Amino acid sequence: MLQRLVELAQYTSAQFREKLAESDVRQSTGRTGSCFDSAAAESFFAVLKSEIGTTAWPTRRQARQDVFGWIAQYYNRERIHSTIGYLTPCQARTRYQQRLDLAA
Repeated sequence: MLQRLVELAQYTSAQFREKLAESDVRQSTGRTGSCFDSAAAESFFAVLKSEIGTTAWPTRRQARQDVFGWIAQYYNRERIHSTIGYLTPCQARTRYQQRLDLAA
């Protein structure tokens, strides 16, 4: 618990916010006490880290290409997700669009 509080304090400190502003980065934090605000993002990044690994890429460009490729090819088109009925995101989106078309 104490470790988590220390981690949270680091990301909400004035120094950290100043560095973000200097880098033109907008900080995003969830509501206090709500574990659901960032649950989807936390889950996604946990999967990304476990499946693509913690590779040290030679360039930022290569890292971006590899991560984008993993998302576009594998995560969205091949990996099934239990929260959307064991479909891939592409299948779920197609099914949703078809329902919208039928309703119109």
